[in-house]
Amino acid sequence: MAFIKRLGYFLVGLSIGIVFLTFFFKKKSEETGVSFCYFPNCRTLKDIRSKAFVYAPEIQQMLEGQMLDTLDVKVFLTEGDVDFSASDTKSKPCKTYIVEGSLQKRPALMQVRNCRDTATLEKITYTD
Repeated sequence: MAFIKRLGYFLVGLSIGIVFLTFFFKKKSEETGVSFCYFPNCRTLKDIRSKAFVYAPEIQQMLEGQMLDTLDVKVFLTEGDVDFSASDTKSKPCKTYIVEGSLQKRPALMQVRNCRDTATLEKITYTD
């Protein structure tokens, strides 16, 4: 069998397999609510969201004064980007991450301390 024919059969089989896996994993993730995070940004944010979330006193005052909403913080931690170069990922026992994103339609930075059992929102800085 010529190389071109073998390559054609291989590509047809590969494309059928990719389509099958796409539908299978999409259906599974919709049923169970499982998300697949393979990139560092996604894995870090998912780890932060999965823990008990604590607010620093000044952030708590912003929440009580209605200047900030917990739903805004959750959306920020879902759609934000972790700035690993500005973050302290080597410290023990808690790592500190800087997350960039949009909060109340304004660009902002959040400083989050990620410990073993809790994640603490320490600081919010608007960058505009």
